[in-house]
Amino acid sequence: MQRYFVAAEQFESSRVRLTGEDAFHAIRVMRMKEGDKFVVSDGESRLALASVTEAAAGEVVASIVEELPMDSEPAWSVTVAQSLPKGDKMELVIQKGTEIGAYSFAPFQSERMIVQYDGKKEAKRLERWGKIAKEAAEQSHRCRVPVIEPVRSWRELIASIALFDLTLFCYEREGDSAEGIGIRDAVQAWKSREDGRFEAGRAPKLLLVVGPEGGFTEKEANEAEAAGAVIVGLGKRILRTETAGLVGLTCLLYEAGEMGGA
Repeated sequence: MQRYFVAAEQFESSRVRLTGEDAFHAIRVMRMKEGDKFVVSDGESRLALASVTEAAAGEVVASIVEELPMDSEPAWSVTVAQSLPKGDKMELVIQKGTEIGAYSFAPFQSERMIVQYDGKKEAKRLERWGKIAKEAAEQSHRCRVPVIEPVRSWRELIASIALFDLTLFCYEREGDSAEGIGIRDAVQAWKSREDGRFEAGRAPKLLLVVGPEGGFTEKEANEAEAAGAVIVGLGKRILRTETAGLVGLTCLLYEAGEMGGA
């Protein structure tokens, strides 16, 4: 069933309105008419089954048929910090990462980054990424749309590590090492410590840091570790930057029990 995310103010106690692109999609693409049903969420506290009562140009009004449980979000809130890749690779990371279950995305700049970052284009870029995340969240039946953070500097990324319960820094040299630590090793060690236990209702906050096409420098790895990150490998094979974050995210959600793991 078609799903839409709307602003909280578009919800009323017994009805909801679709406007703008959502209304256009419902009327022109889905050909919705009176009596047709769809699922709608404000991305925070409400998820509901709605039935169309009015479908006019530019707006769809629907009555709330049933309030639905918001139970499709992962138990762990994982932020994927991705060093800006070239081309449209960031769009792929956001689209597929949203489908898998990322809580948010934190693009950042790093030393070996290939793409030339242009701050003047950031607003347009964030708008595009936000649209991709919204569409992917609708397609994958998420209850919320992941937040796309503004592009951070390396120093800003390092400072943010203290805000997370666990930060995993993906570094290919760790995968090459015979005694290298993998994601499962790091997560299980974290879960066994006192700070890996959480009160009911609080989702642990994890940060997964992924480098650019050229990888991280040793200096960056050392700085991340000094700030509290755990250096991990993703196996003995070298993954593309747009693949690494998706693999790491999947591993983390498996360990969270989302796929029958933990």
